[in-house]
Amino acid sequence: MTVSASPWPAGVPAWAEITVTELGPTQRFYGGLLGWQLRVGGPETGGYVTATVDGHVVAGLRVAAAPQPAGWCVYLATDDVARCVARAVEASATVVAGPVTVPDMGRAAVLADPTGAVVGLWESGTHTGWELTDAPGAFAWAEQMSNDPVAARRFYTTVFGYEQQDMSAPDFTYTSLSVGGTPAAGIGGYGPGAGDVAAAWTWYVAVEDADAVAPHVAELGGEVVSGPEDTPYGRMLLVRGPSGEVVALLQTTDDDLVA
Repeated sequence: MTVSASPWPAGVPAWAEITVTELGPTQRFYGGLLGWQLRVGGPETGGYVTATVDGHVVAGLRVAAAPQPAGWCVYLATDDVARCVARAVEASATVVAGPVTVPDMGRAAVLADPTGAVVGLWESGTHTGWELTDAPGAFAWAEQMSNDPVAARRFYTTVFGYEQQDMSAPDFTYTSLSVGGTPAAGIGGYGPGAGDVAAAWTWYVAVEDADAVAPHVAELGGEVVSGPEDTPYGRMLLVRGPSGEVVALLQTTDDDLVA
C-alpha cells in the first residue's frame, strides 16, 4: 500500500476517470463492488464525483457533456502538459481534447495514440491524482493493449522516455515500462485470433478477494467478462460496468504486485 499526496513522476499513471451519461447506476456499481465512498462536487465542478477509500481519493466519475460511449480514461502524469502534447503529436498521436486548465487543480489533455487507444495526460496543481495505490479499492496497474504493440511501445517510449523490459512469451507480447527503475505500466499485444479488437488502456483495481467479489457484479448491474483466474501477478477478474465500460480487478499478495 502506498499513500501519497505528491505529484506522480512523469509517465506514471496518476488518475482514472469514467465518463457516463447517467451517474446513478455507475455510483451504485462501484460503491457496492469496491466500497468506494463517493463525494459529489458543487455546481462549479459540474457535479464531478470523487471516489475515496479511507479518505484518500482514488478515481473520478463525471457526466458526459454530449452522448458518447462510456469508458475509463487512464491519465499519465506529466510535468508540462502542453509540451507533452506537442511531443505526442510529433509521434503521431491525435488530440481528442485540451490542453485545458481545471482551475487550481491542474491541466489535462486527452489523446488518441497511434494505435487508436485513448489516454489522458495530467499536470498536477492542487490535485495530484490518486492518493492511495496497491490497496483494496485503489489502483494496482495499468496497461495498453492493441494489435500493434511495437507502434505503441515506440510511441510511449518516445513521449515519456520509459525504460523497457520485454516480458513476452510464445503467442504473448508484453513489455513492462518503468520510470526510474520502478514498473509504471505495460504495453501488450492481443493474442492470435483476437480479431479486430479496438486498442485500449485498462486499469486494474486491487481487491481483497476476487472470488468473493465476482457474484456481486451482476447483482450490481454489471457483467463478468472473464475470471476469476490465476495470473503470474495475482487472481484477476475482468468486469463490464453498467454503462458498458471495462475494468480489471486484481487480488494480489505483496509478492504479486506489479506496480
